[in-house]
Amino acid sequence: MDILSNLKKAEGSTKAKKRIGRGEGSGHGGTATKGMNGQKSRSGAKFRAWFEGGQMPLQRRVPKRGFTNIFKVKYQAVNVERLQKLVDSKKVSDGVINQVVLFKNGLISKANDAFKILGNGELSAKLDIEAFAFSASAKQKIEAAGGTTKEIKA
Repeated sequence: MDILSNLKKAEGSTKAKKRIGRGEGSGHGGTATKGMNGQKSRSGAKFRAWFEGGQMPLQRRVPKRGFTNIFKVKYQAVNVERLQKLVDSKKVSDGVINQVVLFKNGLISKANDAFKILGNGELSAKLDIEAFAFSASAKQKIEAAGGTTKEIKA
């Protein structure tokens, strides 16, 4: 019967730890496996993982190019053919499509992220769509099917 107080580690599953800095007889005395001199041999030695010993660091050696616009809005793309599939599978009953409906049906990954309706595919259902942006072809297809488009401001 195994009781918690009787449990033991399997034989050979662990090794005895090297006891460093415990005298010359241990085989790990003297410098205690830290080598001879230098910053890393001293007690309390700390330096950042990316520190290169005074050499010019990699991030400063590599040339910088380009520009990153921090105000750029990244849209998740939703094609009109995916909206038609929602209607065909009867997941949209009242013909209103907004970010809540798209999130619940897995067409966008986050409920509050910006998304854009794109015009790939065909649309025959009359839909009232609220989105952050529309492509020109998507707007044309939605309105041709008798639906409306409304842009949400982020």
